[in-house]
Amino acid sequence: MRHRLLLPALASALIVSATGAAHADEGMWMPSQLPDIAAQMKAAGFEGRPEALSELAQPPMNAVVKVGGGSGAFVSGDGLVLTNHHVAFGVIQYNSSPQRDLIAEGFVAADRATELPANPDYRVLVTTGFERITDRVLAAARGKRGRAYFDAVDSAGKAAVAECEQMPAQRCSVANMDYGSDFYLVKQLELRDIRLVYAPPSSIGNYGGEVDNFMWPRHSGDFTLLRAYVGPDGRPADHSPDNVPFHPPAHLRVSTRNVKQGDYAMLAGYPGITFRHRMASEFAGQVDWQLPSRVALYRRMIEVIENASADDGEARVRYASLLRGLLNGLKRAQGELDGLRRSDAVATRRSDEAAMLAWLDSQDDADTTRADIAAAQAVLDEVAATRERDQLVTTILRLPQLLRAAVTVQRLAIERERPDAERESGYQQRDTALIEGQLRQLQRRYAPAVEQALLTDLVLQYQALPADQHLAEFDAVFGTTPEQVRAAVAALYAGTSFGDETVRVAAMQADRETLSASQDPLLRATARLMPAILRLEDAYKTHEGELLRLRPAYMRTLIGHRRANGEAVYPDANSTLRVSYGRISTLDPRDGVRYLPLTTVKGIVEKHTGEEPFDAPQPLLEAIAKGDFGSTAEPSLATQTVNFMTNLDTTGGNSGSPVMDAEGRLIGLNFDSNWEAVSASWMYDPRYKRAIHVDMRYLRWLMAKVYPAPHLLEEMRLPAE
Repeated sequence: MRHRLLLPALASALIVSATGAAHADEGMWMPSQLPDIAAQMKAAGFEGRPEALSELAQPPMNAVVKVGGGSGAFVSGDGLVLTNHHVAFGVIQYNSSPQRDLIAEGFVAADRATELPANPDYRVLVTTGFERITDRVLAAARGKRGRAYFDAVDSAGKAAVAECEQMPAQRCSVANMDYGSDFYLVKQLELRDIRLVYAPPSSIGNYGGEVDNFMWPRHSGDFTLLRAYVGPDGRPADHSPDNVPFHPPAHLRVSTRNVKQGDYAMLAGYPGITFRHRMASEFAGQVDWQLPSRVALYRRMIEVIENASADDGEARVRYASLLRGLLNGLKRAQGELDGLRRSDAVATRRSDEAAMLAWLDSQDDADTTRADIAAAQAVLDEVAATRERDQLVTTILRLPQLLRAAVTVQRLAIERERPDAERESGYQQRDTALIEGQLRQLQRRYAPAVEQALLTDLVLQYQALPADQHLAEFDAVFGTTPEQVRAAVAALYAGTSFGDETVRVAAMQADRETLSASQDPLLRATARLMPAILRLEDAYKTHEGELLRLRPAYMRTLIGHRRANGEAVYPDANSTLRVSYGRISTLDPRDGVRYLPLTTVKGIVEKHTGEEPFDAPQPLLEAIAKGDFGSTAEPSLATQTVNFMTNLDTTGGNSGSPVMDAEGRLIGLNFDSNWEAVSASWMYDPRYKRAIHVDMRYLRWLMAKVYPAPHLLEEMRLPAE
């Protein structure tokens, strides 16, 4: 259920920047760029052929997959997928109840017949192709501006996707590189039947909780095993008992060797979004407004949800995944703000931009380029004028699950009146199964009292904005005083039948006239909101079209300036497959303090209090006390390792990314960044940037000695010791 109109409200304010110089270990590289930096990778210790990593359909890259909102990798020939506990947390929560709490208890499937189905909208995507289509996308856009430019790019992308998806079982998308400068057609195999195989208890998978989040030293077993299934014909299929395990073209081998400080490490995954190449003014907007406002908003939503679910065990389980995401978002936003201030990032970016523009003045096209950059800044200024309202409207329409579902159904009816090729992305025929899955899974992630409290609070925040920021349709639905807001929201939830899964799914087939005539108060309300939603979307597309047209001038200047200084340039991350490389590394976060790169089970015992989040389960404590670590122990420490730290360049979306050694064997699983480097989405600071990983030796020990799964170790060709 996507609301593209709302993305710019946040995205335009989520601004970032880049430092002036590229550093040896900096870079989220496109696989196609790796042959160009082969010498640097070899010098860092890589023993393979960097050229081989540019082949997405060949090992090891074809074993790396996009899993849910993160990354992962195949680790067996029978579709076993390794990812983070927190990446698969929604799957674990979906299968949990107060009577069978897999979050607290963990889960080990005794055999394949007992593996549990993921929520219907959960996907594993395997990238099979990456083709440059810039000329095709931009051909019809030349000479256009604003909304017309956006529509031309959008239509060309949809046409390329439709043509691509004529191939059976292929999911395609268009990736925008360097902010409208370059476009690529991404081809992926979409696996839809995903099942839960192995998950440690949350007291292992999330040991330390929000207290330890983004912190070092860490002691978390943040991993989960899933399995991908396909139909008997070998093609992707919806969940069915007749399906069979997917046989991936390749899978990674889990290393049984020891790792130490200074060893080469390489990560492949799907980092979400970075903003290192944005304008200095945008970057200042992050520090001055976006991050402080997000901290306040997330903190308030967390408080509302916790209070509303305090006396309802069922509601707490249903909102566990959302609450965990908000807590992570809150801590991340605060860390980003602190990190950017610590690195003096705004001043650094302004200095870099000034040098870049001075270089531009010596180029032949300086006047034209400067005019485009100034025009882009004017668009950004216009967007910023309504950023408070747009952030709240985005949140109102995104977080309350039932309201979001009703808006989706309304929009689907509108889009169905158009030819499929002209429909809004996210509402085409190719999206129907995903929308239905989202509508169904809502049943296990929604509690009326909690959602009503959340929506009421969000609308009250919106109503407190200046009158010139209000939208007439929102005021008509929710009222203009606190009393009216509370009464309006209460009436919506008292009278709606949209909490019934059957009703929601059936509404997918209704046309606009039928929905408009509905007596359901939630459907009537969302029908009244739709003109405002569409109006906001039109404004977004107009702004985005201009930025797509104008930003390439800034990017050409930035790239030209850096190349003139002998620096390689990688595109900002955009959820496409990327590779980072570096070493297992210490960190000196402040004067007199050095963090060692390996942690051990000793730290679990030291932190243990018996209360969440430091409530290590008894089987784990007993196994640690027994000291039977076998071949998984680190010889130099004479005990069992848990996590390790590298200087790899990562960001959100890299959760679950496999970490490989110099020969391509799996040594770790990425799950976090350190507090000092949370701001790396915007600025890479080599003094502080570190990534935190689950040591595969800890995974092997847990699966052998603590929560045994010898059949899975055998499947991964690992010793059960």
